[in-house]
Amino acid sequence: MNQGDHYQHTPRRTTRPREVKVDLPQFFGKDDVESYLDWEMKVEQLFACHRVSEERKVPLAALSFQGHAMYWWTALERERRLHNDPPIQYWNDLKSAMRRRHIPTYYGRELMNKLQRLQQRDMSVEQYRQQMELLMMRACIREEEATTVARFLSGLNLEIRDQVELLPYRDLNDLVQLCVRVEQQRMRKSYKKDSSHSSFLKKDSKKEGKTFEKK
Repeated sequence: MNQGDHYQHTPRRTTRPREVKVDLPQFFGKDDVESYLDWEMKVEQLFACHRVSEERKVPLAALSFQGHAMYWWTALERERRLHNDPPIQYWNDLKSAMRRRHIPTYYGRELMNKLQRLQQRDMSVEQYRQQMELLMMRACIREEEATTVARFLSGLNLEIRDQVELLPYRDLNDLVQLCVRVEQQRMRKSYKKDSSHSSFLKKDSKKEGKTFEKK
């Protein structure tokens, strides 16, 4: 008998990696497109961040449903069983069902109309840029940066656009920074003008008061 025969190799136990707890934001199923899209985006960020496996995505999402969303999901599962349809097991299938429920067919056209009509008006340069990018993201628009730059310029307030069009810039980020600088310069000039005007009025009122006292 060999010495090695006294020792038996015990098979290695395969341990499954521990599943990370993932807390998804609650979803109440309100008929608000923006609320749904914000929830969907946050959920996908959390799935990617925690590397959630495909088989866990639908159960986790369903656990986040509250109120009307929970009732809708329960009714959908029951309806699929009645029609002998397989249960929804994949996130993309659940997302498609939720988009049919919460996003109207005219939403894409509405986004495009908002984007075409978008003007800076009372918004700051940064607020205007963020609104433009949000509409483009919601509408799934992918275009050349030169087209986006032209889109951004067309909606800028004229007093800012006229100044930045004369200045060199490399890309959209560069252009936005120039616009912010011009905006800040205009605000400082406006503040100085208002301050000098108010100080002039104060001096003028003091003179009138002294003249009245002499009389």
